[in-house]
Amino acid sequence: MSDPIIEVSEEQIRRERSKARELRRSQWWKNRVGQGRCHYCGAQVPPKELTLDHIVPLVRGGRSTKGNCVAACKECNSRKQSLLPVEWGEYLARLEGKG
Repeated sequence: MSDPIIEVSEEQIRRERSKARELRRSQWWKNRVGQGRCHYCGAQVPPKELTLDHIVPLVRGGRSTKGNCVAACKECNSRKQSLLPVEWGEYLARLEGKG
């Protein structure tokens, strides 16, 4: 059985990106990046090098809410792209299996 395809309009993505920009200006976000830790790999990263990542990507129906946004290093954010949490976990497990 395949996952249902979520149709996300460009307008919805634009709205959510605007909300993400607002979140990045908030004290909540400053506190998150101030910890200097990537949500995914746990690496200590200079706060200015952390990016905002949507756990459930916008293109997959995610929202720009505090519960769906985390601080991630650029490498993890780039590798995760539009993967859902379960897909990201499977990707990491495959990497570890090869190592």
